[in-house]
Amino acid sequence: MSDFTTHLRPAADHVIEPKPWGRLEWYVSASIGNSTTMTVGKCVLNPGEDNGRHYHPNCDEILTVLKGRIIQTWNDESHVMEEGDVISIPSGVWHSAQNIGDEPAELAISFSSAHRQTVGSEDY
Repeated sequence: MSDFTTHLRPAADHVIEPKPWGRLEWYVSASIGNSTTMTVGKCVLNPGEDNGRHYHPNCDEILTVLKGRIIQTWNDESHVMEEGDVISIPSGVWHSAQNIGDEPAELAISFSSAHRQTVGSEDY
């Protein structure tokens, strides 16, 4: 198998992780085998649901709202984010996202480690 086919990830091969509040879809990570430096995926939040307060002790996170409206928390602060809004969350910052719309919210998520760790919210 060539490097190209090892690193190419067809949509049918995304790793889907169901959650009580929606799902996580993983595209890139060490466990998938197509990166040694990053984790990339999508978080889908059902209407009215939130993914619980958590933090990442070993990596930063970049979150982009692809669809919908959310309330994003950052330690003790919270702000509404809409389609196209982006937040950079440093390692160790407690955060969560809550869907405040009537449709599923879709969030692109990227992490600065291929071995993303999570603490809190039942450890994701």
